[in-house]
Amino acid sequence: MANPPVLPYTAKPPVLAFQTRLLTRFAPLTRSATPSAPAPLSSSLGFRSQAKAVATESNASFFSISASSLTSKWVGEGEKMVRALFVVARRCQPTVIFVDEIDSMLSARTSGENEASRRLKTEFLVQMDGCAASDPNERLLVIGATNRPQELDDAVIRRLTKRIYVPLPDTDARTGLFDRLMHGQGHDLGRRNVGWLVKVTAGYSASDMTALCKEAAMGPVRDLDVSQIASMSARDVRPIMVNDFKNALLIIRPSVSKAALAECEAWCKEFGSSGS
Repeated sequence: MANPPVLPYTAKPPVLAFQTRLLTRFAPLTRSATPSAPAPLSSSLGFRSQAKAVATESNASFFSISASSLTSKWVGEGEKMVRALFVVARRCQPTVIFVDEIDSMLSARTSGENEASRRLKTEFLVQMDGCAASDPNERLLVIGATNRPQELDDAVIRRLTKRIYVPLPDTDARTGLFDRLMHGQGHDLGRRNVGWLVKVTAGYSASDMTALCKEAAMGPVRDLDVSQIASMSARDVRPIMVNDFKNALLIIRPSVSKAALAECEAWCKEFGSSGS
């Protein structure tokens, strides 16, 4: 019986075998052929939208990942997925990797921590080090977003050299949010009412204001008879009035406490980038 052929040894790392699964498991790559109009990176936008705007303006590929994208029940699979992510990102550079809620994946390491979680963090830190040290011409940017920066590991803080604090929407941002959220909606709010709403929503986040507008928009619907809803046209529903917002303000309250805000500001003073 003939001996089976000996397969030649290849120096390719086994991580390349995960590329096909990566392209389907992670968010799709987006590369804009022509840059869009510049988008201001303000707190009125979601963090993912801001990171995507950075990738679009840079004409770069964009990966949006979270902890669930890199964790697995199989031992050692998480580290391989992290390595595969950076391999694919380097193949598609320039690349922006956005990690949402980065504290859930790269929190401070402790002595009683699960071994698989510790290995995943270590591999991510090694790969982030490689972004700056392996190739000076490498065009790979890692962006992380978190509401709890004080829980990040010290090694992560060192590697994320630009630590920018994005505060709650100010008066101009809340005005723009109201204009954007109420655009195309039937309402009789004048500039005076909008100014009052902007004043009373101080301390609201962008998601709080979105929830507030949605709650106010339900006011005209709740005034309808149940039997009329199925047969009525949207044009027959009354416009949204300031009283709907007054009722909504009793239900939708700010979700960010003053204590949490003060904690973030204190962390920013100690570790934040200058001028942020």
